[in-house]
Amino acid sequence: MHAQRPNIVLIHCHDLGTWLSCYGMSSIPSPNLQRLADNGIVFDKAFATAPLCTPARSSLFTGLLPHQNGLMGLTHAGWQYRSGIDTLPEMLGKQGYHSALIGLQHEDFDARVLGYDEVHGLGFVPRAMEVARRVNWWFDQPHPDQPFLLTIGMWEVHRPWPAEDYEPSDPDLVDVPAYLPDNTDTRQDISEFHGAIRQMDEAVGLMLEAIENSPYRDNTLILFTTDHGVAFPRAKSTLYDSGVQVSLIAQLPRQWDAPTGRRNHIVSHLDIAPTLIELAGGKPHEDLEGQSFRTVLQEPESPAEERELVLEKTYHDRYDPIRALRTSQAKYIRNFVPGPRLHLPIDLEESATRRGFGDNHLNERPIEELYLLTEDPWELNDVSADPNHAELKSALADRLHHHMIRTDDPLLEGEVTAPEQPTRALPNRVSAV
Repeated sequence: MHAQRPNIVLIHCHDLGTWLSCYGMSSIPSPNLQRLADNGIVFDKAFATAPLCTPARSSLFTGLLPHQNGLMGLTHAGWQYRSGIDTLPEMLGKQGYHSALIGLQHEDFDARVLGYDEVHGLGFVPRAMEVARRVNWWFDQPHPDQPFLLTIGMWEVHRPWPAEDYEPSDPDLVDVPAYLPDNTDTRQDISEFHGAIRQMDEAVGLMLEAIENSPYRDNTLILFTTDHGVAFPRAKSTLYDSGVQVSLIAQLPRQWDAPTGRRNHIVSHLDIAPTLIELAGGKPHEDLEGQSFRTVLQEPESPAEERELVLEKTYHDRYDPIRALRTSQAKYIRNFVPGPRLHLPIDLEESATRRGFGDNHLNERPIEELYLLTEDPWELNDVSADPNHAELKSALADRLHHHMIRTDDPLLEGEVTAPEQPTRALPNRVSAV
């Protein structure tokens, strides 16, 4: 533990997954994040807890699973934190940190309830370049003589990606992952996605420049991540790795003189809060679901211990309760209600990729799914019905059930009801005479 507590800058964007050049997708236009990765630490196995915006961010900012903190669906659909839940700025505030939010948040309609000392921008769709300009402004302002947490959120790279806002790449030069059909529609869609990534990366470059030119750089920890996987079929809104694996890049304070490189440890967004609390000199609350990776940050040779993650989805644009258990070797998925193999959210249903995707995803899905990640990393071969893997399936199902009991998952009691439709009080009306 270093004597001087670091300032913390946490940058997060929408719907990126691991679609960056530093994660092996060489066609992605992301030079600024590549430089951040080259000068920092890249986590190759980082995961969200959920494949959609609000629930995923709820874990990032509380260290709790969505069903523990209450945000099991989108906040603009009425979901809110449960009473008594501490957010990251509140946790670090107890350690003497000053906190500020610039740009996007997706945890509440009113960012002022989230515990920040400063809030700059209350909207859900602040664009990346606008946010970058505000970050530059913020670093030019005087600040209290105490360590700070600065959270920076951007709308990008959420759909849509119109050509008037984002310059597309050459469709012939893009990478097409194995879970998508490689055709003209998909390539055109991905080329437009590249445009949004390029603009987001440029904005991050401006933010990094503002930090570099500030008096805080030598003692500032920079974290970059995203909420969940990319907005393509069989990614966003699913519990496959394509829906929940995320970019996570850390650039350590210069004065630490710590080694850079890649980390192969399995980590979760749940781990961000306990890690930052430890770096702030505090002790994470024992009720937090995550675990600190401070040692992994500072000691590259620390052993990568076996880790199992609970993943979940309850509501997106409809009720779709799914739970999963992921180990380094396998993933077990439990679908709690009948339905098609994939429910496509409206932005994916209207995408160019959907046109050439076919309709196999509309077939009835099984109650259980099982994937052997070491030999099937794209999770394309469901072996849940194979008797040779019955013992593994049963063991993972039992462990998932145990986790659900331990964390009081309301899904065990039956259907999880959505928040009531909001109403507004109307004044008593006087009848016309």
